Amino acid sequence: MTYPYDLIIVGGGPIGLACAIEAQKKNLNYLIIEKGAIVKSIFNYPLYMTFFSTAERLEIGNIPFNCLAPKPGRQEALEYYRNIHRYFNFNINLFEKVTEVQRLENHIFKITTDKSLYETKNLVIATGFYDIPIEMNVKGEELPKVRHYYKEAHEYAFRDILVVGANNSSVDAALECWRKGANVTMVIRKTEINNRVKYWVKPDIENRIDEGSIKAYFESNITEIRENEVEVETPNGKITINNDFVLALTGYKPDLSFLEKMGIELSKDELKIPTYNAETMETNVEGLFLAGVVCGGMQTHKWFIENSRIHATMIVDYITSK
Repeated sequence: MTYPYDLIIVGGGPIGLACAIEAQKKNLNYLIIEKGAIVKSIFNYPLYMTFFSTAERLEIGNIPFNCLAPKPGRQEALEYYRNIHRYFNFNINLFEKVTEVQRLENHIFKITTDKSLYETKNLVIATGFYDIPIEMNVKGEELPKVRHYYKEAHEYAFRDILVVGANNSSVDAALECWRKGANVTMVIRKTEINNRVKYWVKPDIENRIDEGSIKAYFESNITEIRENEVEVETPNGKITINNDFVLALTGYKPDLSFLEKMGIELSKDELKIPTYNAETMETNVEGLFLAGVVCGGMQTHKWFIENSRIHATMIVDYITSK
């Protein structure tokens, strides 16, 4: 490097791309560094996932998201964001992982990746939260039959499946697997299906549970996973369930240790919310910004594409005003 970038964006998801669009508008010299494919988190979603948001709420860069259905699915979103890249021709390095961030004495950030070194005057972290599953920390969780990600139902057809959780991903997986012939049991820590479950799906899962098509144990937790069975603690005592696969869709979390290593302060409670200025998105480290869902710490439901697109404009406007 002979000169620093004006802005480096870590993360090539929709919000990272939105930041790059704003940087282009202001003629900033920028670079996106993404450790996987473009919009990697969406690529890792279940094949037939449908967004809660309508298409126009997923748009970035004022480029229309045309969709025949009321709400787009994973494939349509991937097509849209690929076309966004074709249109803007981002300066983006894919399959390159940031391993270290250092702030030098001259207020420049030194970025080390598994492929190169970079320097930048400003840094945006838009890394999302989908890479680190929240583990159950129970005996047997390391067995191959335990999956923290769900792709599609075919593999689980005609098998005994246990789905952990009652959020959107858990409910979608339970319904899809049941419709493909799986014997589905749900283990749910709370007393009911999560109220944030998509409104057109929630009655479906509740009706399947009420009619007994899908067995659900509420106020219950897995205590041990074995090769052919699972032990569950229920309000009526401990039970053992025959089992072929466990879909532990218990949620995901941002790489909080990565934020702390850069000097970003986190709240002292279990939410681990990063410190940032809500008007500029700048953290307690000058020149270091957060964008998207990573701003919520463990509150991964607080920020999503439609309500964090504005972060891109806030950040770039602040950088260019200085």
